[in-house]
Amino acid sequence: MAARVHIEKLKLNGFRNYASLSLDLDERHVVLTGDNGAGKTNLMEAVSLLTPGRGMRRAPYGDLIRSGPGADAAPATGFSVFARLEGMAGPVDIGTGVDGGEESGSRRVRINGAPARTTDELLDHLRLLWLTPAMDGLFTGSAGDRRRFLDRLVLSVDPAHGGRALNYERAMRSRNRLLSEGRTDPTWLDGLEAQMAELGVAMAMARNEVVRLLSDLIESNAEHSVFPAATVRLEGFLEDEALASASDMEAAFAGMLESGRRRDAAAGRTLSGPHRSDLIVHHRAKGMPAALSSTGEQKALLIGLVLGHAQLVRAMTGHAPVLLLDEIAAHLDEGRRAALFDLIEALGCQAFMTGTEPGLFEALGDRAQRIEVTETAGVSQVREAT
Repeated sequence: MAARVHIEKLKLNGFRNYASLSLDLDERHVVLTGDNGAGKTNLMEAVSLLTPGRGMRRAPYGDLIRSGPGADAAPATGFSVFARLEGMAGPVDIGTGVDGGEESGSRRVRINGAPARTTDELLDHLRLLWLTPAMDGLFTGSAGDRRRFLDRLVLSVDPAHGGRALNYERAMRSRNRLLSEGRTDPTWLDGLEAQMAELGVAMAMARNEVVRLLSDLIESNAEHSVFPAATVRLEGFLEDEALASASDMEAAFAGMLESGRRRDAAAGRTLSGPHRSDLIVHHRAKGMPAALSSTGEQKALLIGLVLGHAQLVRAMTGHAPVLLLDEIAAHLDEGRRAALFDLIEALGCQAFMTGTEPGLFEALGDRAQRIEVTETAGVSQVREAT
């Protein structure tokens, strides 16, 4: 059996309200407890930067640099996050952060001391999934929020997905700019639309494959899960072409773009494509949209989706992801909390969990390492709880 992917050491410098931190961990889950505002979520956010993207809050990098009350007389000009972990490819050191003057730019990543060419290299060592209170409105929020959620799920099993999405967005912005400027040279537009068609269909197929696999897994677990099962599907882009070949889908999308040039120029944006797709979720047992379910049911559906996807990641990569579960236990009753902890343990993963009350995690027993987070004069500190 493959070794459990887990973080063994975590160091922060100049990150949010952490002047510095050095935390030794083991394979067990990590429970972070403390008052609201103490810095629990900030610590978890630092861990979320060990994967491509801007982390679980999608914050500008400048916002992550420590400032405000408790900062030194000379303010921090950057931040760093370092982790030593047992990764998917064995032991590895990962460092990331921004230096002075790079607050709004890209962050640097080093793997075993060497600069990484792209942040996608992080996916060779670690897959991360998270669930935060800000995601509680996923089903009632915008389609864009659901697309981002889905794309994080796809990225965790298909590392090339992020690059395809980025290049698609660049090509689409270039096309939009040409149309807005009235530059309708077919040579330029045909080239950009061909690129958008190839990338867009690849994105759609990757999304559809993950939705299909996740649906199958949820279906197989439905009778035994303590969380309500969801039905998931995509809509909004080439649904009628789902069984066609990739080349047929690309030709259809390129044709849509060409015929829609005048319409898109008038709208100032591209009105057809995978950037318009939506993830549709229903409560399986009740046959009703998740958006119309109760607040508690929506939370339970979301937990079930994230845990189901964690199972999918383990099945497809051979390694369970590290889970970041912010305030996960606050709105669950005692029985469902215990069942959740058992499911997380059965995944064979390391999970970071936060809460204000240590008693919320009593059912974990010795399966977790408990860390108390406190804040004094604007600076967070941690100590292992007894």
